[in-house]
Amino acid sequence: MVKLELGRRVRDFVQRHKLILPQEEMVVAVSGGADSVSLLHILTAWQEETGMKLHVAHLDHQLRASESARDAEYVADLAASLGVPVTVGRRDVAAYGRARGCSTEEAARELRYDFLAEVAGDVGARRVVIGHTRDDQVETVLMHILRGSGISGLRGLGPCSPMPLCRSGLQVKALGLLVIRPLLDVTRQETLSYCREHQLAPRVDSSNLCRSFLRNRLRLELLPLLRTYNPNVDQALLRLSRIASDDSSFIEQEALKLCAELCRSECGSLHLDKEKMAFLPAALQSRLIGLAVVEVLGDARDIEGNHIEAIRSLLTKPVGKEVSLPRGMVCQSRYGEVVIAGGERRSHVPCRTEVGVEWGSVPLLREESALEVPGETLLPGWRVLANTISRHTGTTPFRHEENRDNLVAEFDLHELEGGIFVRRRQPGDRFQPLGMRAHKKLQDFMVDAKIPSLWRDRIPVVCSSGGIIWLVGWRIDDSVKVTQATRELLRLEFTRLPS
Repeated sequence: MVKLELGRRVRDFVQRHKLILPQEEMVVAVSGGADSVSLLHILTAWQEETGMKLHVAHLDHQLRASESARDAEYVADLAASLGVPVTVGRRDVAAYGRARGCSTEEAARELRYDFLAEVAGDVGARRVVIGHTRDDQVETVLMHILRGSGISGLRGLGPCSPMPLCRSGLQVKALGLLVIRPLLDVTRQETLSYCREHQLAPRVDSSNLCRSFLRNRLRLELLPLLRTYNPNVDQALLRLSRIASDDSSFIEQEALKLCAELCRSECGSLHLDKEKMAFLPAALQSRLIGLAVVEVLGDARDIEGNHIEAIRSLLTKPVGKEVSLPRGMVCQSRYGEVVIAGGERRSHVPCRTEVGVEWGSVPLLREESALEVPGETLLPGWRVLANTISRHTGTTPFRHEENRDNLVAEFDLHELEGGIFVRRRQPGDRFQPLGMRAHKKLQDFMVDAKIPSLWRDRIPVVCSSGGIIWLVGWRIDDSVKVTQATRELLRLEFTRLPS
């Protein structure tokens, strides 16, 4: 009978992949359709034997008015009849999609996973069970092919995978939530047959017939067409998925061994060593980049093969070259490294000097600010202490070139003209870096000093009436250096304030 065969197959699949632990609390996502309804029914039959505790979660997307409200009622009644607690949520998917500027499909997916994470957090569950079937796997693999996914995308859906990070990303990461899919060996037709056998009368979602959604067009138009070319195209796509999964797993294991050597994490951004990456095969380069992307964004959603290739191209691009990718991710070629950061960090990609300044997070100086000499001056992101010091003959001169990354500098007070002020760099700025015989454009100095372009507008420039006297953290002007003849010094100390 269908009942016994399907239950046995699902049980074997669950045991083979170790998807369910005894005595475990699990959230079951139930839409009201045949797949999730049959899944819930099968799981409840195992509750007494395994001791697992189930909690149903249903989200009303508010896209189908009274129809979606009736779906919610059906799920609530079904859960009650099976003796399973239920949480029903409602989210305005259309409004969220407009606010995010994304498709209805993407908005629904984000809100759905966000809701499931919230429910799991409320009930203390570590696993969320979803009724994805073999048909969903076929459609997912085909969708990834059309979108130009890399080999990892061809794996499709896994029996067990980390919960995608959406708005509740921090919560999900803290909980270590997993998504499990016990029905990946079951067809959609089999779940319909199971529901008929048990008189479960699942709901039919009318939006599944709407051809404005890509997945629906694949299911209703493209797959039927492909079956005219190859009646076994579903099996071919599933076979491709299995092969890709095996190959991808091996490459990923090798890439993970190299992560500690080639990648470093810094305040939410990932830095890849260009020189060491250059000696790796392209497959390992791509997988290391993929791992870095997941680390920065939380998952690889919307990141396709061409995006990974765009990042990989930065390994051989000049310093300063940059690519912008989905979800606001920004990647930049720097001296000796490629930096991958999330979009919310684009205006302040975290970077440090040896003294620990995250130059990329320093606020921009919007206007000139005069310094109190002697005294204390507060600037956006900084506190500046200025002191004048009498110097005895024979004292060793301050050698700023040996302290390039320091935030303290000393100057010959009597070589300074007028008041001292701080500003950001300006077009045409020039100065005579300490130790050089001629003036140099500030821009050229920054390039030669290998200062990343994202830092340059954020580095304070200290000036007197006569011009630039210090590019903070790098070099003072040669004309104001301390010499054996200096009798009185100006000492400036910059301290980074907490943001």
